[in-house]
Amino acid sequence: MTREYDHIVVGGGSAGCAVAARLAERPGAQVCVVEAGPSDQDIRVKIPFGLVNLLGSNVRNWKRQTVPMASAGGRQVAVPRGRMLGGSGSINSMVWFRGTRADFDAWGLPGWDSTTVWDAFDSIEGRMTPARLPHPHPLSDAFGRVFPANDPNAPPTPERQSAGVFHTNMRRGARWSAADGFLRPSGADVVTGAEVDQVTFEGPRATGVKLRDGRTLKARAGVVLSAGSIESPMILMRSGIGPGADLQGAGIDVRLDAPGVGANLHDHPGFGLHFKGQGSGYGLTLGQLPAWALSPVQWLLMRSGRLTSNTVEAGAFYSVTDSDVPDIQTHFLPFLMGWQGKAIIWGSGYFADVCLCQPSSRGRLRIGKDRFQPLIDLNLFGDDWDLDMMVRGVERLRQILDTAPFEHRGAPEGFPGTGVTGDALREVIRTRAGTAYHPVGTVALGGPLDARGAVKGIENLWVADASVMPRITSANTNAPSMMIGWQIGGHVAAAATATPAASCRVAT
Repeated sequence: MTREYDHIVVGGGSAGCAVAARLAERPGAQVCVVEAGPSDQDIRVKIPFGLVNLLGSNVRNWKRQTVPMASAGGRQVAVPRGRMLGGSGSINSMVWFRGTRADFDAWGLPGWDSTTVWDAFDSIEGRMTPARLPHPHPLSDAFGRVFPANDPNAPPTPERQSAGVFHTNMRRGARWSAADGFLRPSGADVVTGAEVDQVTFEGPRATGVKLRDGRTLKARAGVVLSAGSIESPMILMRSGIGPGADLQGAGIDVRLDAPGVGANLHDHPGFGLHFKGQGSGYGLTLGQLPAWALSPVQWLLMRSGRLTSNTVEAGAFYSVTDSDVPDIQTHFLPFLMGWQGKAIIWGSGYFADVCLCQPSSRGRLRIGKDRFQPLIDLNLFGDDWDLDMMVRGVERLRQILDTAPFEHRGAPEGFPGTGVTGDALREVIRTRAGTAYHPVGTVALGGPLDARGAVKGIENLWVADASVMPRITSANTNAPSMMIGWQIGGHVAAAATATPAASCRVAT
């Protein structure tokens, strides 16, 4: 038997939850959200500091990796992606940024100008209610004062040089994901543990999805792919929509030769400076063991204490060029992080990174002979300009940290060390940098998609997640992903208004 709905949303992540909420506004609409992973009902999801454990999960994280990249020293780089309700929004640091107005105006697409998307952000923030991190470490508060002219009580913004404690999507010291803000109130049916193999068709019209276990779900009004920048293009390619030669090489019949599917892959490259010193930030020390032991009780009874930390507590935006517009973002973590193979080591310290707001390098996602294993090539530092900017970003960050009002909590740079400069710094960045875990662009608006998110050449099939970004936003991408889901969900709902909503039924 095949279960039938009006709308099927593939992916219960940040964008998919917003899509479902928008579609459910249609009177009588039957909406089904299909999620490959499990529910988000895990205490590690609700505890902000639980992300440290979840990033290593084999169940709730796709744990994708790139192919070896010659431009990054022949390395493979981790590409973690959430695999549960809430998606990457259930394993991330909950940092909330819209991006800049110029980011969206640069897309040059109708309906995506900054005025329009700012109204959409207002709508989603009414549900997500982002606010200042409630209990930041003193180091994070101090980092927020590195630019004296800046208001330390306001969050930093990519619109101008600024620093501060981040705003996050938490409520009462607990994670508040898109599953909380959008999916649960929507009333949509949810199917978990259901990985989608491909979209099903009748002629040029999408009619539903086939799951990897062989089950099928039907959609009268259409299918929305919101599985993220890695999984959405993979589903399209398994469905015969993508670069024809690649699909044929994988043994897939070509339904639509769409070279743009999988192209334009990019992310914010990131490189971190590690600081270690007694009496500085959080860490494993004899003196801090009692506080760590008490922290679960504090969180459970009062929603306070160090487990309310999202780890990425503060940050800054600044420019290393003549422009007044920032080109570097820094995330500040008041935690000692290991740099010699182990993430957690003995001692205390802090960490600050350099992320390039607008990288020039572009990579590609391809389908492999195993149709469920993507070949991810970020082409990190494929354009030398990106690496030049990262070097300059580190040099400027060191100056900022040298003058930060850390007082007795300041610590020396443990890695790579202040003696590493010039060509040596350039090489260590090339061979050690990763990303901010913000992959975008693989099914871009204006490319394989029209401006409403519909797949060109196919009826009743849309994509709504970070993969649709023609160009990345200049900060963390979680909030923009929700906005994209909200906007495209509205377009899908509008397209379905001419079709009378029908109740869910079972078709044989």
